[in-house]
Amino acid sequence: MPGQQLTTVALILGRQTSGSDNFEQLTAFSEEHGVLLCLSRLPKFAAPSARRSTATRNEGWLDLFDEAELALESSTQGRTWFVKEHRHVRRHAGIGRSYDALRTAAALAALVTRNPVPDESRAPIAALLRQSLGSLETGARPDLVWLKSLFVFLRDEGYPVKQHWWQQLGSADRDAAAQILNQPIAGQTPDPARVAQLTQRLETWVAGDTEIRLR
Repeated sequence: MPGQQLTTVALILGRQTSGSDNFEQLTAFSEEHGVLLCLSRLPKFAAPSARRSTATRNEGWLDLFDEAELALESSTQGRTWFVKEHRHVRRHAGIGRSYDALRTAAALAALVTRNPVPDESRAPIAALLRQSLGSLETGARPDLVWLKSLFVFLRDEGYPVKQHWWQQLGSADRDAAAQILNQPIAGQTPDPARVAQLTQRLETWVAGDTEIRLR
């Protein structure tokens, strides 16, 4: 009897071994269905623990931060999905050329996959991921992408980040935060130390005043 079928566009936010030489486990985020745990078949020539070369990834593998149309099947009532086919929509290969960009992308992925996402939040979160990953791929400063993305995530999830966190800042920090958060990232050149200070204060506020898990 065929299993449950699903076709969706999703972003690949996690990759890890599955315990099988034939499959790897993927964590995907779909605007329509939220977080999906998937199994993807490994090519027969791939060594189980080998790192993928750039050439190998370009041969059609699903890699971290890819956006792809997935044809899925589940025999476990949707707890785990098998990737039958996929078609790439967009790849973000440029993220891997910068350690800081890669670390920020991983933090964004953890923010989405480690915290419950209400149905009504899926569309704005998908849009935030696309914008943030696209910015990182094109060379935007990772510190600015993370600060702005975290603020937008908290605001859109209904946390009083502007009413509480922003109001707790001194006037100079409020002005700096407003400039970063209200203007496009491209072309901004704030002092990295000031950005780091604002980010640390926001993360401290998240840890103390919300249930959000970071990284």
